[in-house]
Amino acid sequence: MSREAEARAEALRREIWRHRKHYYVDDNPLIADGEYDALERELREIETLHPELVTPDSPTQRVGAEAIGDLPTFGHAVPMLSLDNVNSPEELKEWHDRLLRALGRPEAAEAAAVPLVAELKIDGVSVSLIYEDGTLTRAVTRGDGLTGEEVTSNVRTIPTVPLRLLERVGFLEARGEVYYPLQAFEAMNREREEAGEPPFANPRNAAAGSLRLLDPRLAASRPLDIFVWGLVRIEGMTAPAGHAEGMALLRRLGLRVNPHIRRCESLEEVEAYCREWRDKRETLGYEVDGCVVKVDPIDLQEQAGATARAPRWACAYKFPARQATTRVRQIEVQVGRTGALTPVALLEPVRLAGSTIARCTLHNEEEVRRKDVRVGDLVLIEKGGDVIPKIVKVILEERPPASAPFEMPRACPACGAAVVRPEGEVLSRCLNASCPKRIKESILHFAGRGALDIEGLGEALVDQLIERGIVRTIADLYRLQAAPLADLERMGEKSARNLLEQIDRSRSVPFERVIFALGIRFVGERTAQLLAEAFRSVDDLMAASPEELMKVHEIGERVAASIRQFFEQPENRRLVAGLRAAGLTLATSGPAAAKRAGPFTGKTCVVTGSIEGYTRDEIKRILRQQGARVSESLSKKTDILICGADPGAKLGRAVTLGVRVMDAEQFRLLVGTDGEKHGEAHG
Repeated sequence: MSREAEARAEALRREIWRHRKHYYVDDNPLIADGEYDALERELREIETLHPELVTPDSPTQRVGAEAIGDLPTFGHAVPMLSLDNVNSPEELKEWHDRLLRALGRPEAAEAAAVPLVAELKIDGVSVSLIYEDGTLTRAVTRGDGLTGEEVTSNVRTIPTVPLRLLERVGFLEARGEVYYPLQAFEAMNREREEAGEPPFANPRNAAAGSLRLLDPRLAASRPLDIFVWGLVRIEGMTAPAGHAEGMALLRRLGLRVNPHIRRCESLEEVEAYCREWRDKRETLGYEVDGCVVKVDPIDLQEQAGATARAPRWACAYKFPARQATTRVRQIEVQVGRTGALTPVALLEPVRLAGSTIARCTLHNEEEVRRKDVRVGDLVLIEKGGDVIPKIVKVILEERPPASAPFEMPRACPACGAAVVRPEGEVLSRCLNASCPKRIKESILHFAGRGALDIEGLGEALVDQLIERGIVRTIADLYRLQAAPLADLERMGEKSARNLLEQIDRSRSVPFERVIFALGIRFVGERTAQLLAEAFRSVDDLMAASPEELMKVHEIGERVAASIRQFFEQPENRRLVAGLRAAGLTLATSGPAAAKRAGPFTGKTCVVTGSIEGYTRDEIKRILRQQGARVSESLSKKTDILICGADPGAKLGRAVTLGVRVMDAEQFRLLVGTDGEKHGEAHG
């Protein structure tokens, strides 16, 4: 007997029992399912090679964990065995060959003569349901396979568990999987986080915790569900000859059976089923971690028999693991295209669901603080939707003693500008519009519709300008020359000339559009127009205090703070200086800023319908020039509804509220000179 094998087997037993306790007793797993399975597989291999090493308390000789807690226990008349796992088509074929040998059948021609059933392996908590005279009398968890915890009161609260069968049956024992629906699980975790409670690591843990609650009223508030997957014993009715027939009977009696069960005549059909649901599992409203393959005829199940821990006539085909443990090597901060700073954990690479994971977003400073992720931590990660990796939790028991909490940087990692975290928000931001990490987005916004409207300056061209170092700030657009532009991909001399003409034309756009083009957070086209009317130049705007900004109609504390923060950044002031040197319009022209008194002065106006010869924006511009406040919504505070053709529901609401209604002809008469000039412009 190998001393190394003996020592390794004993170490594995201790490790497996430790993880079983965390998994079954504490509902707090320390490793992913795939890693746990690997430990058990290694121990079974050692014990197969060295049978003398098998001990009565080996995890390979038991199922699950011992029943614990204050819940009463109950012995299973028929043990609730586990299933042997297979992880690939090759391992599935090996299981099938062993099955055929156990049935005394050759492995070639007669293989198809063993009908199989494939069904989804629901990731939940196994329970046994016992009905006497058609009434539910007991529900028991798996426990250690021989004795489980009685959870009848809690199972009775599950709406899909019938308290009485639809047909009279003397005795029936069925087994199934209690699970937590995904949508409800996500909603519950959000509520727990908002209440300052730790979220459940996964839906299975949530189901286990809910089933073991001592107060059935609290259990009833958890939206648990169930799929029944096995008929163990039935009296008072003819027993079915096959598993698929048994499932049909249970469905007939009112028990919930998964609709995706499929009878297969060959191993190839089983493999196709497994491939199908491996790819489609994200379409389900519940977690599945594989498929279960069973021999269909009951007499062949009995002939195949079972080992001490698992039946030979069934196996679990496990999908690639979606959880794994790994270490955090570093936490770096990335700057997004809008200036948002995102902490990202750089991980020791680990294989997960078919790909290697080496990084994982931590979202924001609050998320890092809530999960307390630190450099050096061992973390449990999973793939949300099999696509995006996320850290589920930190394994605190494995934390290095010298670890330190993560701190967000106070300066942008990309440009060195100050980082601002607005009050009440979770994201820190770099407000430098010329930051290398956000310059592309800044230029596209600056050149877009509603801003400077520079045709031809699309995403592909902006990428080339930045990659070649031709443009580093927005102001660099006004220093572009024809020759370098013409050399860019898909440009040429004509396209370069047209773009330069567009850029030159943009120097004369109105002041309000330049304000909007700067990309100040919360400052849209409407707010930019209000600012241009209230502050005659960009210098006045940059000098305005929060109190002065909030005197402007529709500008509140949050918008005022954002404007001040933007102009307090030296980099943004340098950008304004660059635009001034380029000749852009940075002030209102002439006396237009001084509104004359008129019929709309100080009035809140809403526009509905269409007025011939005017666009909706032109009507609003004229109203504002005459001192009106233009609103999009109608209320008791509205003074005038400007009503054109096809006004819609706003007209009826204005009459109900007693708001003055002004038709198109009245509007034309009252706008006077502005209206006449507009009419001339339209011919």
